[in-house]
Formats: sequence, C-alpha cells, structure tokens
Amino acid sequence: NEEKFKGDKSPCSPSRVLHLRDIPSDVTEAEVISLGLPFGKVTNLLMLKGRSQALLEMASEEAAVSMVNYYTPARPYLRCQPVHIQYSNHRELKTDNLPNQARAQAALQAVNAMPPGNVATGSAFADQGGLPPGQGSVLRIIVENIFYLITLEVLYEVFSKFGCVLRIVTFTKNNQFQALLEYADPMSAYDAQMALDGQSIACYTGCCTLRVDFSKLNSLKVKYNNDKSRDFTRFDLPFGYGPPPLEPSMPAAYGIPNVIFPSYTGSAGFPPATGFLQVTGVSVPAVPGALGCLAVTVPAVPEHMIGVPAPGVAGSPGNSVLLVRNLNPEALIKFPFWIFTGVYGVVHRVKIMFKKKENALVQMEDAAQAQLAISNLNGQRLYGRVLHATLSKHWTVKLPYLGQENHGLTKDYSNSPLHRFKNPGSRNLENIFPPSATLHLSNIPPSVTVDYLKNIFASAGSTVKDFRFLQNDRKMALIQLGCVEEALQALIELHNYDLGDNHHLQISFSKCTI
Repeated sequence: NEEKFKGDKSPCSPSRVLHLRDIPSDVTEAEVISLGLPFGKVTNLLMLKGRSQALLEMASEEAAVSMVNYYTPARPYLRCQPVHIQYSNHRELKTDNLPNQARAQAALQAVNAMPPGNVATGSAFADQGGLPPGQGSVLRIIVENIFYLITLEVLYEVFSKFGCVLRIVTFTKNNQFQALLEYADPMSAYDAQMALDGQSIACYTGCCTLRVDFSKLNSLKVKYNNDKSRDFTRFDLPFGYGPPPLEPSMPAAYGIPNVIFPSYTGSAGFPPATGFLQVTGVSVPAVPGALGCLAVTVPAVPEHMIGVPAPGVAGSPGNSVLLVRNLNPEALIKFPFWIFTGVYGVVHRVKIMFKKKENALVQMEDAAQAQLAISNLNGQRLYGRVLHATLSKHWTVKLPYLGQENHGLTKDYSNSPLHRFKNPGSRNLENIFPPSATLHLSNIPPSVTVDYLKNIFASAGSTVKDFRFLQNDRKMALIQLGCVEEALQALIELHNYDLGDNHHLQISFSKCTI
C-alpha cells in the first residue's frame, strides 16, 4: 500500500533513497529518473503523484550523496518548476507488491537497456564526484554562416527540446552572433551539446551552423527581459529599453507545456522575420521533455500589411526592405551597386530615390536577409562615402507605372542570373562573411594566369597586395587588396566578369587572409 510511504518530515542521515517534493502533476517517470542519471545508476522509483512527490532509489549511497550535494545549492527543475530533494527515511524501496508500478519499471528498464555511451553519463560522472570536469548547466553558443535571422526566441525553441531553459543572453563578439544559455540541470546541457554541436538551424545544410560547448560560468544573471536577454523564471524584470513587451504569452509555435514568458515582438509589436527554420540532420534522442522534430515556424507578415508603410516607426524586424543612404550617385549610374547587398541574400528590387539620388531602397527576399545585409554593410566605405543602412519604413518596393517620371530608377532583379543563392543547398550559403580586404575568387578556367587576374583588379583601381591559388584547386584563389573599400568596389564591378571559355568570375568575401 502506498500509504506506508509517508512524506519524510525532515532531513535525515544519508540514504540511497531520495525524497523528491514539489513535482509537477504531469511529469513523467523518465523525467524524474533523468535527475539521478548524471550521478549513477537509478535502481527504483515510486511516483506519488497525488502528493506531487516521488521516491528515487540510487544504486549506491555515494551516488545519492553526490546528487544531494549538487542539487542542494542549485535546485533542479522539472517542466520549469523547482524540485526539492532530500534524503528519505527509507533505506531501500520495495515496490514489488504496489499497484501502478508498470510505467516506472518500464522507464527504468528503458534506461538500463540503453548502450553505456548513452546513459553514460551515469557511472562516469559519479566516479568524478558528480559531473565531468568543466561541465555545468551553462552552454556557450556560436552561430556561424548566418543566412537567416537568429533570435533569442529561435534559440529557445531549439534548445528547449532538451530540457528546461532558465536564461538566455545573446551578444555579438568578433563579428559573430553568440549566446549563453542556462539549463535547469547539467544533464540537459549535456544532451543539448551532444546533439546540436555542428548542426544547422536552417533549411540548407551549412547555413546557420551551431557551435556549442560548455561555459565556465556556473549561472547567468539577467537584468532585463527583452530581445537580447531573457530570464524565464522572472517575469517581473524590466524591459530595459524601447517599448515594454506585450503581455506575457506563449506563441503557439513553441508549444512548450507549462511555460509562460513575454515574447519580444519588435518595434510596435510588428511580426518577426518571415521564414522557416529547422535543425537539419538532428535526430532528437529520447530525452525527457523532447518535443520531436526541432522546427521553428516563424509567422509571416499579415497580408494586409504587404506594401504598407509601418506607421510610426523607422523600420520593423518583419521588414525585408532596407534603406541605404549616402551612396555615390555617379557610381550608381556606372555600376550595379545591388551586387554588394546580393552577397547577403537575394535582391528582388532596387529603387533609387528621385529627389535624393544618393539614397536607395533595396528589397531582399525576406527580413532575415535584410537584417544580415544591414549588419554587414552599415558603416562601410564605398566610392569615398560612408554608407548608412537601416530598415525602411516601407514593406515593399513597388514597380512604377510605364511613363512615370521616375520609371527608370526602379528595377526588378527577381530573375537576375547573378543571384548567388537561388539553388537550394548552394555552397555559397557556407561562405557568407563580413566585408574584408581579402576576396575569394572561383570559377576560374585553366587558361587564366595569375598576372591576368591581377591586371583585371588593377584596372578596376585596386591595389593588389597578394594573390594565391588554393592548394590543389586552380579554379579558386584568394586575392588581397589594399583595403576593405577597394574590395567592396572590386566585388561590385568584377563579379560575373567574363573570363572566356564560358566561365564568369565569382567573387565573395573571404574569412581568411593570405
């Protein structure tokens, strides 16, 4: 009879049976077992759901002591609810004659049947006093080759599949989008690191690649709940800047049970970036709380907002149109300046302003590409001028009617053969880098010499500092020019240059130097 297992009234001497309190009513047996796995083998479990309690038996008293010592200062969470753990008065669990034990025994058998490398973590961690050296609950995340807009919400959706996410802080360092993410327990951090390191958060492999390792921090301190940082356990924190967030709500796309947090929606609550993001090549392990396919569906711009300026704000995170100011009007006439925004996405339309011909609107394929172009091009020098790139107040660039005064200033490039990213799975997605003085050249025919290529760039006004073909592949090369401005101008003027033999020169920025 379960009545014999009364709640332990007060802490007692160490025992391999542990008493867990404040357990959520809908928690599963596997989730409770997962709390003990980092410290050793779990040999038995009794769920007392009517009391929101459980008794967990470890294989040894040493494992139980390690577990209590770890979780006493850092209380674990189940479904984002803190759980209290202490020693039980019972020295062992005898549940053979108790009803409703089938689920608990099935969960234990499933864990024990897993290969040693998967449960692992168990005995190996216990031998080292609980956890591997350097592993805690905080992960450091770097996103490489960003092609789609990666936000705090996107990270939450991906990483919450592996456990309860408590806090996230995002920032940019060394021109890379990075984040620190704290789980409620180290086991969740371990599962996420093992499954997600090296995977892609995008439709195309090689794009938005995650690099995940363990941070040296034990925990994160968050002062503000906004688009850069979030404490999912503190809904009372201020927004920090800009307008306050909307009332706390859980977007339907997230579907995480029992979690409510304020979702940042951007300026004036306009929709976030359009697109579909999913982690490619990831097989979600049978970890507690896993939600199946790691996919993020981001809501689209409402139909009634298409082509309508966003009232009252200079730009909106859901907008795919950027405003580029302080361009050189003379250069605009000579060269297809949209080529340099095309490095960061597919350019649909370009409109040079009729009254201010140093300004232009550029419509990208989606909002994420617009944000990517802005982050990489704002502040760059081009043809003697410093560019200013921001989101436009317009949601689309409209084509003028034939005969309008400014008809020739707006052009549609949707079907241009010069787009880099038209083909799904294109390797160009793996080579998106900030502007640099070193350019990557490709599609070079065997007949073209080093001197010929150097002369092409010199004739465009560039100072060639160095050049080399890539090892074992003369179809590609690196060329280092005098400065970033020269490289930008050379890319605009020489991308798709006809080298003969039906080869057109392909140019992109390189992350390497010669």
